[in-house]
Amino acid sequence: MSQRRVDQLDANLLRVLHTLLTERSVTRTAMKLGQSQPAVSNMLKRLRDITGDAILVRGKNGMTPTERGNALLVLARQGLTTLESIASPPPAFVAASSQRVFHLGAPDYLSVLLIPRVMEKVRELAPQAGLVVHALSAGFDYAAALESGELDCVIGNWPDAPQHLHIAQLSEDEIVCMVNRRHPVVSKGLSLRHYLDMPHLAPTPYMMGHRSIIDSTLAEQGLKRRIQMTIPYFGMVPYVLAKTDLIFTTSRSFALQCAKDWPIEILPVPLAMPCMQFFMLWHERVHAAAEVQWFRRLIAEAAGEVFSGAGQSR
Repeated sequence: MSQRRVDQLDANLLRVLHTLLTERSVTRTAMKLGQSQPAVSNMLKRLRDITGDAILVRGKNGMTPTERGNALLVLARQGLTTLESIASPPPAFVAASSQRVFHLGAPDYLSVLLIPRVMEKVRELAPQAGLVVHALSAGFDYAAALESGELDCVIGNWPDAPQHLHIAQLSEDEIVCMVNRRHPVVSKGLSLRHYLDMPHLAPTPYMMGHRSIIDSTLAEQGLKRRIQMTIPYFGMVPYVLAKTDLIFTTSRSFALQCAKDWPIEILPVPLAMPCMQFFMLWHERVHAAAEVQWFRRLIAEAAGEVFSGAGQSR
C-alpha cells in the first residue's frame, strides 16, 4: 500500500471498517455508530478505494465479507486495540508484583548508610523487583546516563547541578573529623592550626573537577589542608584510621557509624562549615513515570530514616 493510502486511514475509518465487518450491514453500522447511512456508505467506498477490495459483497442472506474482508476484520480489531492502548493512561504501578529493575547512581560514601536501607525497603515492598547500584567516578557522565535511561536517578552532594535535571534535597548532615582514639589530638584538642598541619585522609573525587565542600570552605578563607593520602572506598576509612595518625573529615552520620565498631574518636571541625547536603537528581524523561516516582519516594523515605532533616525539590 502506498504512503498516500496509509495517510488516508484514521481512527474513524478504522472503527467504521470494524463495525461494517462485524455487523455486515451499512444500516446497522450507521445506527450503531450514530451516523447517517449515506455517510457510512461513503466511508465504505473510501475503504474500498484504499484497500483495493470490495470488503463486503451481497450474498443470499445479506452482505458477506470477502476473503480480504475477513483478514481486514482481524487487522481492524488489532488496530483499534492499539489506538485504545495509546490513548489510555499507563497501568497503575504495583510495587508488590513489579519485576522492574531500578538503576541508581551513588558515590561510595553512601554504601555504609543509605544504600543498605534503600535495598531493605525495595526487598520489603517490591520483592520481585531488582536494584542495580552504579558507582559514580570521575570518568562517569551521570547526566548522560540519566538522559539515556542507563540510570533512573542519582544521589550525591553536589553544590550545584545541571539546570535541566530535576533535583530534590534528601537531607543535610553536620561535618566532623574522625581520628584514631589514641591520637594525641584527642586529649590536646583540635585547633585550626593542628587541623591544617595534620596529614589528612581524603576520598578520591567521584566527579571530574569536583571540589568538596570542605576544601571549598577552606579556600574561601584562604586556607588549605594537607591531603597526604586518598582512597576510593569509604569502607576503608576505619581500617586506615585504626592503623595511622591520619585525620578524616566527613559527615557525622558516617562518623557515628564507624565509631560503633572501631577505635574512632569524633571531633568537631575547628572552623565554621556549612552542613553537607545530599541530593537526588533525575531526568525529565522519567519525571512522570509511576514506577520511578515510587522509587524516588522510597529513596526519600530511606534518607529521612537514616539522616536528619528534609529538603525541597524543584
